[in-house]
Amino acid sequence: MDYAWLAPLLPIGAFALNVLIWRQMGARKHALSALTTLAAIGGAFLVFPAVFSDASAHLEETATSSGRHLIFEGTPWFTVGVAPHLYVFAPTLVVDWLSIMMLGVVTFLAFLIEFYATGYMKGDNRYWWFFSVKALFTAAMLGVVLSYNFLLMYICWELVGLCSFLLIGFWYSERANAEAAKKAFITTRVGDVGFFIGLALLFMKTGTFDMKATFAAVEAGAIDPATVTIAGILIFLGAMGKSGQFPLHVWLPDAMAGPTPVSALVHSATMVAAGVYLVGRAYPIFNASPTTM
Repeated sequence: MDYAWLAPLLPIGAFALNVLIWRQMGARKHALSALTTLAAIGGAFLVFPAVFSDASAHLEETATSSGRHLIFEGTPWFTVGVAPHLYVFAPTLVVDWLSIMMLGVVTFLAFLIEFYATGYMKGDNRYWWFFSVKALFTAAMLGVVLSYNFLLMYICWELVGLCSFLLIGFWYSERANAEAAKKAFITTRVGDVGFFIGLALLFMKTGTFDMKATFAAVEAGAIDPATVTIAGILIFLGAMGKSGQFPLHVWLPDAMAGPTPVSALVHSATMVAAGVYLVGRAYPIFNASPTTM
């Protein structure tokens, strides 16, 4: 389970390799980028059975255990401020059955769609860039899935939105495609601003973005009910934007301007599911407020 972090690392490594090295390889950059991205996502998928097998043997729900394994908990990421107002942030990742399920779904579908795209996008003069952005998208989505720190999740969440913008408008030379990309980006940002404010409210009350500490504070009643309710509704705005729920659904039909593999990966298989996943991951916040529910 400790190796789950390899799943997002492999595709983000593929993105870096494509952009920094293969880009300089002339005509060969297209094949190299596609091969690197496919291999990285295939490797990320192979992490899934290893994590699943390990979790089946060691991850149990008991009276003293929540059935959750944390990675990098307490490992300093960066600090802000000075004592006594010093905030230490850790890039905590989580392996539980929710993240394991989504790890398998995202990597399996991403691999199939990337494999299909190698033929579908053949001949495009920006073939290498397409696979580079798809690698970054997959890494960001896996970051959302494994994050157990709201700040880390939000960073990955916004990277998903950026990649969606780049992929929907991939054929930007056609005005309609560029407009569709801008519409998707702006509409989902409306929801994400709510998400950000909700997280900021919780941080003001707890002094941390750590999900474990935040959920414990909410469940212990350490945060006043009004704040929990408002934060829960604002966080749900982020889910509404990503999942294309009313009234932030207007970007989704126009998003079909992107190539077919983009529609399959971004708007059917993974990104739209991210909103639902957010609700599942942040469920203790929603559950604490009947109004939010």
